Amino acid sequence: MTTAAQHPGNTAVPPRAEIGVIGGSGLYEFLEDAEPVRVDTPFGPPSGDPVIGEVAGRTVAFLPRHGTDHRFPPHRVNYRANLWALRALGVRQVLAPCAVGSLVPAHGPGTIVLPDQVIDRTSGRPHTVYDMEGPVVHVAFADPYCPSGRAAVRAAVSPDAGPVVDGGTLVVINGPRFGSRAESRWHAAAGGTVVGMTGMPEASVARELAMCFTAVAMVTDHDAGVEAGEAVTHAEVLAAFAANIDRLRGLLMSAIEALPAHEPDDTATCPCRRVLDGMTLPIELPR
Repeated sequence: MTTAAQHPGNTAVPPRAEIGVIGGSGLYEFLEDAEPVRVDTPFGPPSGDPVIGEVAGRTVAFLPRHGTDHRFPPHRVNYRANLWALRALGVRQVLAPCAVGSLVPAHGPGTIVLPDQVIDRTSGRPHTVYDMEGPVVHVAFADPYCPSGRAAVRAAVSPDAGPVVDGGTLVVINGPRFGSRAESRWHAAAGGTVVGMTGMPEASVARELAMCFTAVAMVTDHDAGVEAGEAVTHAEVLAAFAANIDRLRGLLMSAIEALPAHEPDDTATCPCRRVLDGMTLPIELPR
């Protein structure tokens, strides 16, 4: 069991949800007839108040990654507060759709990539919830994404879902600028499949909080250094994402239905949920 040396004064906030969706561009109205919930965290406010609703009989909390008015650029998103807020609501499974550029000529706009690895090239972002004095916490991160979450997304793929690529490496850059052609070729040579700006430390903070995390990457363009790739604009990215938003939303809805049933913390079987077992933490996590 995990123990804590100190308690920040946070308690679980009702109503509770079992599944979280952290949405980016074009997914701000993921849930209909949902109610916002105010959640305070030790790291300040999240990007926006989570809203809680129901999908296929599952309680789901949606949180807008960049704020409801897209006011937070990728390097200013409060990833720690966002993940903490979802955990405080009871969420242990997180689906994280995001817009990405492709580093592979064959994966054109509209392709959905389900990455199984990540390369972190960000800097200057708070990367851990355990940055206070106390016991040092090292979490395993060899496999960044949840195996059961990825399996649920794979199971949700229908014949009309369009191109879905199972596996690949997400390269996360700092932004908000797009990459140069040389950087793009470098990322591809390092084994990158797609490149985005929000995947880290989102995935690693989720792991530190013993949450299952699954990235679902929607390709909006070929990165500039890829064959046939041209310099991309923010407007073009938003347009490409909007053109595929209904398909992505349908995939997420089906994946939510396919996710495993919620398990209590002390009996959870997924390795993501057991990553803190045996550790003494410097802060008590919300239950």
